[in-house]
Amino acid sequence: MSSSKWMRIIPVAFIMYMFAYMDRINVGVLLPYMEKDLNLSASGAGDIAGIFFWGYLLLQIPGGILASRWSAKKFVFILMMVWGIFATACGFVQTEAQLKVVRFFLGVAEGGVWPAVLVLLASWFTLKERARANAFWMACLPASAMIMAPLSGLLLAHFDWKTVFIIEGIPPFIWGFVWLFVIKDKPSEAEWLNERERKQLLAELKEEQKNAIKSEGYGAAFKNPIVWGLVVTYFFWMTGFYGYTLWVPSVVKSFTKDPVEMGWLTAIPFTCALVGMFVNSIWSDRRMNRIQHVVIPLLIAALSMIAGQFVTSPFAQMVLLSITAIGVYAPYGPLWTIPTAIIPAGIVGAALGLQNAIGNLGGYYGPSIFGKLKDTTGNYHMGFYFLAASLVVSGIVITILGRYLKKDKETIQKDTTLSAVK
Repeated sequence: MSSSKWMRIIPVAFIMYMFAYMDRINVGVLLPYMEKDLNLSASGAGDIAGIFFWGYLLLQIPGGILASRWSAKKFVFILMMVWGIFATACGFVQTEAQLKVVRFFLGVAEGGVWPAVLVLLASWFTLKERARANAFWMACLPASAMIMAPLSGLLLAHFDWKTVFIIEGIPPFIWGFVWLFVIKDKPSEAEWLNERERKQLLAELKEEQKNAIKSEGYGAAFKNPIVWGLVVTYFFWMTGFYGYTLWVPSVVKSFTKDPVEMGWLTAIPFTCALVGMFVNSIWSDRRMNRIQHVVIPLLIAALSMIAGQFVTSPFAQMVLLSITAIGVYAPYGPLWTIPTAIIPAGIVGAALGLQNAIGNLGGYYGPSIFGKLKDTTGNYHMGFYFLAASLVVSGIVITILGRYLKKDKETIQKDTTLSAVK
């Protein structure tokens, strides 16, 4: 199969969501610098970081449906323009309440992007390619953090936190037009594919959908136990994931008072996470095993979080923070391959939206509860224990779901065999 789709779809989507993720998590780096101006407690800071996800859930299901029925390309372009407005608006707030409101609407604007792009990728990449496609695109998450942390640190050396918000909110306005010009919703619309490649790709995608679990409509996404298993898995994973991601800069800041040095040190764990994502997803595609490549990284992350509470050396803490980063980021490719593999294209948008909407509420509870535990105890220990426990629960749920999927597959194969005999 030609590499043209890899070169045209993935890089543009990568950079687009890199900007989205940067606008989402830069608050973690800036929190220590806005605490005095806004008179923030740790729990208040956690709420500011997490309230984004209450807005984020609103367009998840509508976004997936619109991407499936209308156009992922056009829908994402509109959202890029809107989220750019609210990202820059963060630099104009005067109070904690105002920042919470703007962050909420930033979440609304970004909410439909994730399911829309997953629908887009499922229209372009076959099952044997999809974990890699997902991972190459989702690598924008640690890559964004790698760039955002030192960039924010450098900017903070010259500007206040409000100006940094404004500067980092501008790129979506520019890249949105690149997205609109380059991206195509389906292989049938891509003039750069030759006819043989187009027919082969469309035939493979159509054949794969024949083997997907059949459904009666959008309501099936809400009734399907597999979808709800994925929702619960994702919720507890995101609780640990965002609790870690949004509080790591504050932990690193305890090592140094220099904002530039803090930015570069914060980038180290996310660099390790980027490598881990690629290795885990490529390995998952080769083995065609998704569950193990989700569970094992989550358990590694949980153990390293716990171990980090028993060391005092900044070097040892950085090593364990890096191992944790690998563990919390590595499942992205394999996990997001599961719903697009088993759910028909006609309802997959709704299913992805449901999973991402409810699951991402963990992005509120992780930072928020972590902040409250820090206020209560005066240190980070109980917060990290809580995040580790969330990752363990996620691993247990996906393990149970994996056994259900295995039994379901065996039942489908048995029914198919009986039908053929009849």
